[in-house]
Amino acid sequence: MSNTYEIYLISDSTGETLDRIFLALKAQFKNIEYKVHSYSFTRTENQILKILEDAKKNENSVILYTIVDNNLAKYLANVSNEKKIPCFGVLGNLILNFSKILNQKASHEPSGQHALNDEYYERIEAIQFTMSHDDGNLVNDIEKSDIILVGVSRTSKTPTSIYLANKGLKTSNIPLVNENSLPKKLRDNPQLTCVVGLNTEPERLVDLRKNRMNSLKETENVKYTDIENIKKEIADAKKTFQKYRWPSIDVTRKSVEETAASIIKIHEIYLNNVK
Repeated sequence: MSNTYEIYLISDSTGETLDRIFLALKAQFKNIEYKVHSYSFTRTENQILKILEDAKKNENSVILYTIVDNNLAKYLANVSNEKKIPCFGVLGNLILNFSKILNQKASHEPSGQHALNDEYYERIEAIQFTMSHDDGNLVNDIEKSDIILVGVSRTSKTPTSIYLANKGLKTSNIPLVNENSLPKKLRDNPQLTCVVGLNTEPERLVDLRKNRMNSLKETENVKYTDIENIKKEIADAKKTFQKYRWPSIDVTRKSVEETAASIIKIHEIYLNNVK
């Protein structure tokens, strides 16, 4: 008997929400083998029946779904039950409970989160802004940033900025070579917007920079990967953060998502303090 679980992710939209939920779910269980079958834009009973017929052929099939149409969701649940396939709706009870709390009916509209509303256009604008203000570019209008990330080279400034931009936050990132490498506008007014310093452990930074140099086939810049020089860079960066009273985050053991979550919390505190 196979110990591999056949995970069927069935969505009436792009499946992005379901992918993220399963990612969080599987992280809670170690040493499991699974194969994922993803089905997006599933909006008819015929589509569901074909998926379930395939699932029935496999051992250890499990279904997770996000379908907002009540009738279609019930059909999926009923047929899965008939075929004795474990089936779990991710949004159903949540939508129902929110509907009761808010005292209004849900729209039950597939892809509702992808509507071209003001929030959508604000997110696109934030992404464009962030891409234009990457790596110290366009510092003349840096005060328009919701967040400014400052850190020495290879402290995940760019990927973190892009992640924050996808949350709708206009983010600039500035490489910290020394204090004088900071824009004058920022040195003169350190609190002109929410500024966060990023730092990491020297040993980790050596590995990251060596990998970077290898990928570029660069061998000349020995100082860039020298551990003593890196220790000084990091110590100087910490002094700069303290001088300008900028909160800082050690990203050594953090994923981009974890770092971004901490930055968003800092941004919320900043907004509350400036009110």
